[in-house]
Amino acid sequence: MMKPPRIEGVEMIAPLRLRIAWSTGESYDVDLSEPINRLQALAPLRDPSFFARVQVGEWGHSLVWNEEIDLGADRLYERGKEQAGEISPRQFDAWMRNHQLSLTTAAEALGLSRRMIAHYRTGSRPIPRIVHLACKGWEVQNADRESTQNET
Repeated sequence: MMKPPRIEGVEMIAPLRLRIAWSTGESYDVDLSEPINRLQALAPLRDPSFFARVQVGEWGHSLVWNEEIDLGADRLYERGKEQAGEISPRQFDAWMRNHQLSLTTAAEALGLSRRMIAHYRTGSRPIPRIVHLACKGWEVQNADRESTQNET
């Protein structure tokens, strides 16, 4: 999997929500309410004044609030893409595994080359939104076939 881009800027846009600017020129709004409300270690971030202290970590590899609380760029980038409706390599791989698709059968299902499927699965190439939509369409089209196979 290729390295995530570096964080170049961050701003709080609402409680538990950040706008993160990336070295790729992309910018994603990221809602962090789920991990902050779930994880006790992140509980201090529930205070809006503390949450607003967010800063870009050294070399752009994280966001930091203090010496004890930081979040890595890799997961923030993935979360931002997911929340923007894009598909991550992890999700693409899960889609293939959930439907028992090999590189070859996934390529045939989506009308792409086996090599491109391998790139998407490893994260060495970004996954276009149209591929995400094609995965959803394939699921709908094949839902009846899969449920019939599961009944037998």
